[in-house]
Amino acid sequence: MGPILLAFALAVLAWVLVVGDLVRRHRPAWHWYLIGYPVTVCRVLATWRRIAVLNDLAVSRRPARGLLGDLVVKGDPLRPVAPRISFPRATRMGLTLVVRLHAGQTPVTYMKAADAFVHAWKVHAVRVTSPERGLVLLTAMASDPLQQPGLATAPAELLSALIGALETGGAWVMNLRLVPHWLIAGATRSGKSTLLARLITQLATQPVALVGIDCKGGMELGLFTGRLSALATCRREAVAVFSALVVDMQDRMRVCRSAGVRSIWELPDKLRPIPVVVIVDEIAELYLSDGTRESKAEAEQCSTLLLRIGQLGAALGLHLVVAGQRVGSDLGPGVTALRAQLGGRICHRVNDPGTAEMTLGDLNKDAVAVAQSITAEERGVAVCTGPDGGWSRARSHLTPTEEAVATARKYAALTPHLPALDRALAVLEGDNK
Repeated sequence: MGPILLAFALAVLAWVLVVGDLVRRHRPAWHWYLIGYPVTVCRVLATWRRIAVLNDLAVSRRPARGLLGDLVVKGDPLRPVAPRISFPRATRMGLTLVVRLHAGQTPVTYMKAADAFVHAWKVHAVRVTSPERGLVLLTAMASDPLQQPGLATAPAELLSALIGALETGGAWVMNLRLVPHWLIAGATRSGKSTLLARLITQLATQPVALVGIDCKGGMELGLFTGRLSALATCRREAVAVFSALVVDMQDRMRVCRSAGVRSIWELPDKLRPIPVVVIVDEIAELYLSDGTRESKAEAEQCSTLLLRIGQLGAALGLHLVVAGQRVGSDLGPGVTALRAQLGGRICHRVNDPGTAEMTLGDLNKDAVAVAQSITAEERGVAVCTGPDGGWSRARSHLTPTEEAVATARKYAALTPHLPALDRALAVLEGDNK
């Protein structure tokens, strides 16, 4: 009976391993709830005190006896006391636990210990947040949720674009009504162009005017010409387009002032001008100068006009989406002033820490470190800010170029014509002749 029972036990074990591997690959959530979560909970509970001691999260309490003032002369040894934690709660692909801080502790100490939690619990990442004073929330993720993020969904709203999925499993949405202006940074082949294509595809179906500024000869945004109300392919054309938008912005101001309202969204539908989204690809091309007087004058004009649109455009329905490989103060003081107006931030993989710092540093230092950890294989992955002031890792949905171009052509009939833009481009064409 002994060999038979042993063979049966080995067969059952092999069957369990095979089924477990199939479940892990095809139903990762089931595998996590049945196997991964219980094992990780045991690791958390078994290692918590040791992690707390090694990372200075524990506090030593004085023994009740054997003290002369603050001098220990005899008695029990000082024992570090780890912070109290709640029982880990399961999420779809991770777990969360709440830590009650000792007096004098801050969440910064726990942020520094995040890597220690990752290695001790054998998880993909641990995020540290503070939902309320005196508490820290640790969110552990068993695996990278952005490797196969799936297709998120979100309700359709005006000036709202479903870009992709957040690492929490929720929808990554760029809502220009909530956050009117955005800055997008990313190196070559980091997913920045894919994100812009996705944005245009989402906005193309809405009653909005899209204006493209692509000083690389229109190689990127020129594919969507049919749905663009205007496209500038050099800095000279960009100056003309920005000037026309500022004129249009002043007309909108007069309409709002006459109606006694503070934004176009308070106007009746019949009087409300159409919203305009200005998409700038490669911002550095607008600020760089070859040293000539004409080039410097154009760069200063672009800087001034962009800043005016950023400062005044939100209430008037003019929105900026500014993208670039390199965003830094070395491009000129105008870049720093413009950045202050771009409340929404998206940072893909970048080639230098300065760009990550420029994009996210003034909002959250931890987001900078996470953005710098994005690898070349993680195309489309970015760190984005939310309307609540927080940040999250996210991945944009892959929108093939053919699909984006087809969508732009399909909805070309929705392209509005702005009189100020038409006049500016007509004058520019006349000058070129």
